[in-house]
Amino acid sequence: MEKQKVIISEQLEQVLATEIAECKADRIFILTDETTHRLCLPVVKDYQCLEVVQEIIIPAGDTNKTLESVTHVWSELQRMGATRHSLLINLGGGMVTDLGAFAASTFKRGISIINIPTTLLSMVDASVGGKTGFNFGGLKNEIGVFNNANCVILDTAFLKTMDEENILSGYAEMLKHGLISTEEHWAELMNFDIDNPDLRELGLLVAKSVKVKERIVMEDPTEKGIRKALNLGHTVGHAFESLALQRQPVLHGYAVAWGLVCELYLSVAKTGFPVEKMRQMTRFIFEHYGRMPITCDDYPTLLELMTHDKKNTGRDINFTLLGGIGDIRINQTATKEEIEEALDFYREGC
Repeated sequence: MEKQKVIISEQLEQVLATEIAECKADRIFILTDETTHRLCLPVVKDYQCLEVVQEIIIPAGDTNKTLESVTHVWSELQRMGATRHSLLINLGGGMVTDLGAFAASTFKRGISIINIPTTLLSMVDASVGGKTGFNFGGLKNEIGVFNNANCVILDTAFLKTMDEENILSGYAEMLKHGLISTEEHWAELMNFDIDNPDLRELGLLVAKSVKVKERIVMEDPTEKGIRKALNLGHTVGHAFESLALQRQPVLHGYAVAWGLVCELYLSVAKTGFPVEKMRQMTRFIFEHYGRMPITCDDYPTLLELMTHDKKNTGRDINFTLLGGIGDIRINQTATKEEIEEALDFYREGC
């Protein structure tokens, strides 16, 4: 898989026009969900390069990241005459870019894709790296393919449309990138005023965060080795998220933040991560993200959900842990008792 083209832009119309021209598409479609149709489409709808675009709308929210939504996209592309030479622009958060890119990757064996992420989470995570897919059987991103978009255009102007919760959701993935990169970058993120974010400064941090992910994806595009570093916090985090889907859905970044608490605890216990840094990170997460209420009665369900994680081999639950900031230890395992201890720590706090 070739390196993905990622453009950090302050001139969205000009960049988008150039990228559309490079695709040489016979028809152009734009996918939004109900939220980005209302908040984000107005930013681009009068662009000259989108004069003949046809829109497809899906329901908002991760509970709609389903085969039914994928089928709707396929049906609309077919109904409106899409061919193998058409282009789908995914304008939205991670749900839209993941699902839209999967639909485009599989329609007529693949049409062109441009991702324009509109949330902080999708800018630093979902839209970059070539992972596509949707939820299935109550599990996160169970069905999908690796396929790079022709281009990903990041424009932090869309962050003005976001509320505090969604900013925090994306910031959790940035904190993860800090943990797997350098002490300096992690410290920058810990010291940034996320409660009153300066969007220009945040844009600079987004650029650094994307470079962390790009570097790892280039080294291991299909997650056979070091790309598993990007799963820090996600083995437990996806279990929290899947459990929440059965109750009250939570934003992906919140689940990742809670997963980081558990997996940094395991890192202290198993790979020598510094205790004080783990406590510092835990305090930051509980202060900004709160915590999802769970009891010991939820442990069997959470453990069962972890057994479905795509990183697992055999019956072992596989984790990415850390020996320190930037000291990545992939393919780590933990016993049921060790995982329950980490969940105890999460419930009881520092």
